[in-house]
Amino acid sequence: MAQLIADKRDVEFVLHEQFNAASLTRFERYATCNKKTIDLIVSEARNLAIKEILPLQKISDEGCKFDSGKVTVPKAYHKVLASYLGGEWLGMTDDPEWGGQGLPKLVSMAANEYFYGACNSFMLFHLLSHGAARLVENFGTEEQKNIYLANMLSGKWSGTMLLTEPDAGSDVGALTTSARKNPDGTYSITGNKIFISGGEHDMVENIIHPVLARIEGAPSGTKGISLFLVPKFRVNSDGSLGEFNDVVCTGIEHKLGLHGNCTCSLTLGGGGNCIGTLLGQENKGMSAMFVMMNEARQMVGLQGFANASAAYLYALNYARQRIQTKHITASANSVSVPIIQHPDVRRQLMIMKAHVEGMRSLIYYGGLCQDIEKCGETEEERTEAEEMVEVLTPIIKGYITDKAFEMCSHGIQVYGGYGFIEEYPIAQLLRDSRIFMLYEGTNGIQSIDLVGRKMGMKKGKPFLAFIDEITKTVRRAKEMEATQELAKELGEYLDTYMETALTLSKNISSDKMLNAYTYTHPFLESTGDLSIAWMLLWRASIAAQKIGSGKKDEAFYKGQIDTARFFIRYVIPVAKGRLAAISNCDGAAIEMAEDGFGGK
Repeated sequence: MAQLIADKRDVEFVLHEQFNAASLTRFERYATCNKKTIDLIVSEARNLAIKEILPLQKISDEGCKFDSGKVTVPKAYHKVLASYLGGEWLGMTDDPEWGGQGLPKLVSMAANEYFYGACNSFMLFHLLSHGAARLVENFGTEEQKNIYLANMLSGKWSGTMLLTEPDAGSDVGALTTSARKNPDGTYSITGNKIFISGGEHDMVENIIHPVLARIEGAPSGTKGISLFLVPKFRVNSDGSLGEFNDVVCTGIEHKLGLHGNCTCSLTLGGGGNCIGTLLGQENKGMSAMFVMMNEARQMVGLQGFANASAAYLYALNYARQRIQTKHITASANSVSVPIIQHPDVRRQLMIMKAHVEGMRSLIYYGGLCQDIEKCGETEEERTEAEEMVEVLTPIIKGYITDKAFEMCSHGIQVYGGYGFIEEYPIAQLLRDSRIFMLYEGTNGIQSIDLVGRKMGMKKGKPFLAFIDEITKTVRRAKEMEATQELAKELGEYLDTYMETALTLSKNISSDKMLNAYTYTHPFLESTGDLSIAWMLLWRASIAAQKIGSGKKDEAFYKGQIDTARFFIRYVIPVAKGRLAAISNCDGAAIEMAEDGFGGK
């Protein structure tokens, strides 16, 4: 049977052989989460994804409908939503006190890979609902938690994120939405928000909007922004729904992809009657919202990766079935062969396989670090894990979503002309994946975050800890004959990478600053290549110990070494050339006159 969405064997390899997920039972919170339990959870997630969520993918492309302020989603969503919520999947990792299952983040990454790979449009509603609930859990009063949390984590109510405005996109500090304090301690909210995923729809009885706004008289810029909880329908103290809260949807966007998730424009308080309650402290809204944004950035990386994984498996299955032209070494009277036997197709499949498997490991590793951050036995252990998550976040969001789109494009190329036709699945995966490079902070912003903040954070200690983990893997791999040469080659790249990082940092602090900032995105790409090579070498080191042991899936283990070999010898040399360009720090992009771009 052909694999769909994700390679089951590879998911199991990462969970159990690379990261030993069952070892999390050492933490009291996960004491019952043994291997049998983990496999059962992931198997149930896979079944739900394939049998119920995956059929929504094609349906989702028909889009949501807007009419007089109301949005309707595809009808088929409602039945699948009942199955998804009935399994309590939304609150997988959350505290049982509020209706969560208390599962490890690592395990949730595997379950969510199947869900998001099946239909990202459907799952995006739940991504933001979970993030909004986390805000309430972290910053809400006891009253807010009691009213909202269980309803949100059960999926009875959904959630959003209201940041962007027509004249304040990535520059959130320029927002104009205002909040006026009322005598009863609530706030009257007035403003317009755009690009709001799931801002209005018919799947739930209430939608809870975390809204960034400026209290009248507050400082300008991000220092004066506060965070408010604004429900679509007001909520009474007993939890029952009250009157409509003057949150009006004025339209939905006509988009390149993700048609099955409505991207809304919302007017707050147009009738002068939108009421919100402060979430957290006054003027501390941006720092609070980053809790949700960082979770969202990690999950956006997973969104992109899940599309890339699905694209790879579709392309792989097609390449095995599509018979076309003779083998390149065949005689004139030979028959045509499956296209997987043609060198250029194999090259593209190897590019997809290497990136997808490396992405999977990197994303799951990020989940493991979050588990240790939450449950580590010492403060030092928890802090180190938290810092690793900080460093990984722009890589997971930025690099992975860039490469996910690229992998979907390779998938189209494997299909040939059929890949460009909408009857086949890859075209939609490509269209859907393009937005991941944009929302939750464009990937250019992610690169600036990596270079401008994460590299120098705490005098460089977290970034150097990230490098140290890579160094440990290289050192271990050098001790095995099968991976010795690959480890040596990656070690050489790592040395050049560190020299380049130092040069880039110096250039940013010099009169070449503007030149240097044109190279932050190439540096993010080089960091991502390093991260994927690290994960693939780690995998190969594990696989090398299994070869010759008589295991039935020896081809799988040999494939791990071949995949690492391909990436380190095909991708890393190109990355090394990019490092030379970064170090050179040529200023053509900055120095050219604006009129030099042409167009006039």
